[in-house]
Amino acid sequence: MAPRQTQENRQLVILTGLSGSGKGSVLRTFEDLGFYCVDNLPVSFIPSFTEQSMNSDEFQRAALLVDAREGEQLKKLPEVYRRLRREYPTTLVFVEASNAALARRFSETRRPHPMGAEFSVAEGIRLERSQMAPIRQISDLVIDTTKFTVHELRQFIIDRFQKAGRKPLLVSLVSFGYRFGLPLDADLVFDVRFLPNPYFVPKLRPHSGKNARVARYIRSFKQTGEFLRRIEGLLKYLIPHYISEGKSYLTIAFGCTGGRHRSVMMAEAVAKALSKKGYTTKVEHRDLERSAA
Repeated sequence: MAPRQTQENRQLVILTGLSGSGKGSVLRTFEDLGFYCVDNLPVSFIPSFTEQSMNSDEFQRAALLVDAREGEQLKKLPEVYRRLRREYPTTLVFVEASNAALARRFSETRRPHPMGAEFSVAEGIRLERSQMAPIRQISDLVIDTTKFTVHELRQFIIDRFQKAGRKPLLVSLVSFGYRFGLPLDADLVFDVRFLPNPYFVPKLRPHSGKNARVARYIRSFKQTGEFLRRIEGLLKYLIPHYISEGKSYLTIAFGCTGGRHRSVMMAEAVAKALSKKGYTTKVEHRDLERSAA
């Protein structure tokens, strides 16, 4: 196994707890935070999975959900966890809620308790709580979701586990050409055809908006700087509200005539500005090659 000092940027979370407590919502939040997530991984597979993932560059952070579906194998989890934490940065998270809250949730979903159809929901809750007690006792973090809303639970996990300096939202910046149609998956669309078009400057026409000379030309006009300031101010206001409402993926599209010059430059500029504010961004130039052809 790799020495501990090589694991500084690694993180393994083993997520478990009571049925109906919100473990699925917690796991989805971990996924939004960039963790590689596995639901219902057999306990016996955890050590080999951890060794492979923690010693590779592909999965720096992982979250594994293990619960009552494991049956008798769940009794092995405490020993597996003790062994892992001696070698890797491992956190055991236990999610629970009051009996009344769990019973209400099962009633609302009309699902039987996973402990077995021979038990009533109330009996299943009591039995599972008893069986899970040894795991709860050794957990690093116990989360009682009784009074949490879905959004509050999400924010709690984000505050506790997100990487320092990074925001829990992936922002996709897309450039496109109106001549090829609107991108159907965009959350926000901005028309930048009001900006001066480098297409009409012969020495700039062959290059795209990623070219430094093209970008300088577009930025040389007063309206470009004003538009960028206003867009950045709008997004500074909007994005935190999207996050608080549970949105984990935001697509912002910029369109010009052909999708080659102005929209490309704008997508690149806004992506750079958002990255500086701690957001994870990716850029896609949908029609760049098509417009070149």
